[in-house]
Amino acid sequence: MYRSLLDALKNEGVEVIEAVGKEFDPHLHQAVMQAEEENFGPNIVVEEFQKGYMLKDRIIRPAMVKVNH
Repeated sequence: MYRSLLDALKNEGVEVIEAVGKEFDPHLHQAVMQAEEENFGPNIVVEEFQKGYMLKDRIIRPAMVKVNH
Protein backbone atom coordinates (compact mmCIF):
# COMPACT_ATOMS: atom_id res chain seq x y z
CA MET A 1 0.00 0.00 0.00
CA TYR A 2 2.76 2.45 1.01
CA ARG A 3 4.83 1.66 -2.09
CA SER A 4 1.81 2.13 -4.38
CA LEU A 5 1.09 5.52 -2.80
CA LEU A 6 4.71 6.61 -3.35
CA ASP A 7 4.57 5.39 -6.95
CA ALA A 8 1.33 7.31 -7.57
CA LEU A 9 2.83 10.50 -6.12
CA LYS A 10 5.99 10.06 -8.19
CA ASN A 11 3.87 9.65 -11.33
CA GLU A 12 2.25 13.01 -10.55
CA GLY A 13 5.67 14.70 -10.26
CA VAL A 14 6.27 14.56 -6.49
CA GLU A 15 9.96 14.04 -5.64
CA VAL A 16 11.83 13.48 -2.37
CA ILE A 17 14.31 16.24 -1.51
CA GLU A 18 17.81 14.81 -1.07
CA ALA A 19 19.34 16.08 2.17
CA VAL A 20 22.14 14.11 3.89
CA GLY A 21 25.56 15.03 2.53
CA LYS A 22 24.20 18.00 0.59
CA GLU A 23 24.92 21.67 1.29
CA PHE A 24 22.25 23.27 3.46
CA ASP A 25 19.75 25.24 1.38
CA PRO A 26 17.16 27.21 3.39
CA HIS A 27 14.73 26.90 0.46
CA LEU A 28 14.85 23.07 0.64
CA HIS A 29 15.83 22.33 4.24
CA GLN A 30 14.59 23.39 7.68
CA ALA A 31 17.48 23.31 10.17
CA VAL A 32 16.31 22.10 13.58
CA MET A 33 19.74 21.22 15.06
CA GLN A 34 23.43 21.98 14.64
CA ALA A 35 26.31 19.52 14.93
CA GLU A 36 30.09 19.62 15.04
CA GLU A 37 31.05 16.57 12.97
CA GLU A 38 34.63 16.19 11.75
CA ASN A 39 33.52 13.93 8.87
CA PHE A 40 31.49 16.72 7.23
CA GLY A 41 32.39 20.20 6.05
CA PRO A 42 30.67 23.36 7.26
CA ASN A 43 27.07 23.95 6.22
CA ILE A 44 26.54 20.29 5.21
CA VAL A 45 23.43 18.33 6.24
CA VAL A 46 24.52 15.48 8.53
CA GLU A 47 21.15 13.97 9.50
CA GLU A 48 17.57 14.05 8.24
CA PHE A 49 14.69 13.88 10.74
CA GLN A 50 11.80 14.24 8.28
CA LYS A 51 11.82 13.88 4.50
CA GLY A 52 11.01 16.86 2.35
CA TYR A 53 9.01 16.82 -0.88
CA MET A 54 8.78 18.88 -4.07
CA LEU A 55 6.09 19.01 -6.74
CA LYS A 56 7.88 19.96 -9.93
CA ASP A 57 9.67 23.18 -8.88
CA ARG A 58 7.54 23.95 -5.79
CA ILE A 59 8.31 22.90 -2.23
CA ILE A 60 5.52 20.90 -0.58
CA ARG A 61 7.44 20.41 2.66
CA PRO A 62 11.11 21.20 3.43
CA ALA A 63 13.27 18.43 4.90
CA MET A 64 13.90 18.79 8.66
CA VAL A 65 17.65 18.40 9.13
CA LYS A 66 20.71 18.69 11.38
CA VAL A 67 23.43 20.91 9.87
CA ASN A 68 27.17 20.82 10.53
CA HIS A 69 28.50 24.04 12.06
